[in-house]
Amino acid sequence: MHQYNEQIVFASTFYVIATPIGNLGDITHRALSVLNHVDLIAAEDTRHTGLLLKHFNIKATRLFALHDNNEHQKTGVLLEKLKNGQSIALVSDAGTPLISDPGYHLVRSCREEGIRVVPLPGACAAIAALSASGIASDRFCYEGFLPSKAPSRQNALKALIEEKRTLIFYESPHRILDSLQDMASIFGEERYVVLARELTKTWESIYGAPVQQLLNWIKEDKNRHRGEMVLIMEGHRIKSDNSLPHAALETFRLLHSELSIKKSAALTSKIHHVKKNALYRYALDNNWQD
Repeated sequence: MHQYNEQIVFASTFYVIATPIGNLGDITHRALSVLNHVDLIAAEDTRHTGLLLKHFNIKATRLFALHDNNEHQKTGVLLEKLKNGQSIALVSDAGTPLISDPGYHLVRSCREEGIRVVPLPGACAAIAALSASGIASDRFCYEGFLPSKAPSRQNALKALIEEKRTLIFYESPHRILDSLQDMASIFGEERYVVLARELTKTWESIYGAPVQQLLNWIKEDKNRHRGEMVLIMEGHRIKSDNSLPHAALETFRLLHSELSIKKSAALTSKIHHVKKNALYRYALDNNWQD
């Protein structure tokens, strides 16, 4: 391992810099050095980044607003500055840029133009949550924020029913209850999920339980659905050969929206040639009600 040295900033180079997700002590020496020496910092929110720079007494660097609404428009401006020899850093409000934050279009354009892109690793809420979740981390699927509207969100979740990798979602306080309810309905109430909230901050909490139990736990205290949230969900487990196929369960759920469990199980059994008892047991295991 090389000993740390003061970072040298190169001309016509674009730096992608991870910043703390809460605890300012998590910023790296290298990040501070580059932020202190680049010609320009492209920031998602210049006011937010300004507070970070002020805390670390970084005064000389100019700020440039780059967010979802202007990235395509401003990419050409920043490319021109890079071609003219300026060094530029990209930061988001918190964590690693481009992870559910702006910057993809600009980074791709830099690479297409032959401009050197240098990543500076650091904090990332998704990885921090995964590392503390106790859920398999050898293979995982990052899904970011689910759609805000219920039909689109439910369709997105249905597409992941048989995903075997660990699933990672970001979620907001005003949607967490709806999202967990959809997960319970679509994945089943027993699918295990960990809620990591306010990571690295004073009120950090990490709680894991079957999704319906987690939903009930959050409802008990309004403080439990405040702040920045990451959901880590176990992937679909491979079932034995006599398990119920996905298509049969989808039919069963659809019929049960209009009929009793008994009638739904009987019809599903005839349609998909599966055992009625297995369907009925599935309904009981998942706390279905007539």
